Formats: sequence, C-alpha cells, structure tokens
Amino acid sequence: MLNLNTLYIIGIGAEAQTTMTTEATSILQKCDFIVGYTVYTDLVKKYFPDKQYYSSAMTQEKQRVLYAIEQCQKGIKTAIISSGDSSVYGMASLAYELAEHTDIDIQVVAGVTACLSASAVLGAVLSNDFAVISLSDLMMPWECIQKRIALVAQGDFIICLYNPSSKKRKHYLKYACDIILQYQSENTICGIVKNIARESQQSRIMTLKELRETETDMFTTVLIGNSKTKLIKGKMVTPRGYSI
Repeated sequence: MLNLNTLYIIGIGAEAQTTMTTEATSILQKCDFIVGYTVYTDLVKKYFPDKQYYSSAMTQEKQRVLYAIEQCQKGIKTAIISSGDSSVYGMASLAYELAEHTDIDIQVVAGVTACLSASAVLGAVLSNDFAVISLSDLMMPWECIQKRIALVAQGDFIICLYNPSSKKRKHYLKYACDIILQYQSENTICGIVKNIARESQQSRIMTLKELRETETDMFTTVLIGNSKTKLIKGKMVTPRGYSI
C-alpha cells in the first residue's frame, strides 16, 4: 500500500525491466502517475502501459519535479524515475530540495547505477577503491571537474566516467585522458560500455592511450582501471588484494 502523501523517486537501472529492482517494480505497479525524462518514460511504458505519464526533455528536471509534487498533493500516487540510481546524478536530491517546504514526503528507491552494470559487463573492475565523475559541465564548472580527475588519478583510484561526451563536449573524454596520463601509464586497462542492458549494447576493452582516441556519447560508461587492473580471460579485473 502506497502512502498518498509520499512522492517516490525510483532508479530504474539501465533498461527498466531487466535491471530494475523488485522494490522499484512493485512500487511502479502500484503508482498511477509516472514522471520522467522522455527517454526513460519510453523505456518503462512497455512494462507499465496502464499508467499515466508526464515526460519532458533534458534540462527540464525542475519542472518535472514540481509537476510530480503537484500530482502528489492532489492525492495521486506518483513516481519520478531516473536511470540507474536516482541518487547518483539523478532526481532524488532535487526532489528533496523542492519538496522541503511542502507537506509531501520523499521516498528514494535504490537502483543499479551504470558503473556497477558496466563493471559486470567488462569483468570485475570495481573490486577496490573507485571514484565516479561526470564529465558534464552543465551543473559543475569544467575547472572543478579537471581538478577532481587529477586528484583521483594521483590517488590511483579506479575511475568511472559518466557523460563522457556530447555534441557540445566532443573532446572532453580526450581532455580527461590527458589529465590521467600525467599520473597513470598509457597502458592502463580501460573499458567502455554503450547502451548497457539494451539490445544495442556494445563493449570494448582497450588501453588508456586507445581510450583517448575513442568516440563515446552520453549513453557510454567509461571505466579506467588502476595500476593493478589486468586482463583475465579477456575481462578487466582489479584484484581485491587476496594472496593467491
């Protein structure tokens, strides 16, 4: 039974049904209204065809949350969906901020974020300390992103890059690789996964030098190994540190 005074913020994983948690599926089945970015609502419509939907384009996040809050205040069981996990570059924090001075409660439902799915596709990459950085500078100054890349590269973290490039940021992945190459070997093992968990999924393992020249897009997740990451059976593996 859903609380009518609660707005549910749900991470749907990479492709909705196949990567969605049981909890997320259960709550969406009970909701009447689903709000989200157009790409994501299109993904879930085939699994929940009897729901009402409100979708909008990228950069319309605030409007979507305000609309969802309005529906919730009317007593309509409403959920906002994000890809992956809604707390990882998703809608959860914005929902909390916009609902702060309302009578609406927020419940965040965890999802499987892209770095976890990508690690599974590529092997066992995230078996040691890692950092996740978005290369999108819509919300964060590029100077700050560059500093963070340099610091985690110096610390020999495994690095996961979200939003590695777009039409307006065509060379950002190359710039990021140039920073990392100041601290890591050009032979560092890296991997990319495009369109995780979808029929068009593609993956590739390469060196950091090769990654620098690789074309990616907003639906690509990039994993850059640390100095211990190696290839085993054609997969990226970062040892945990056990004595073998």
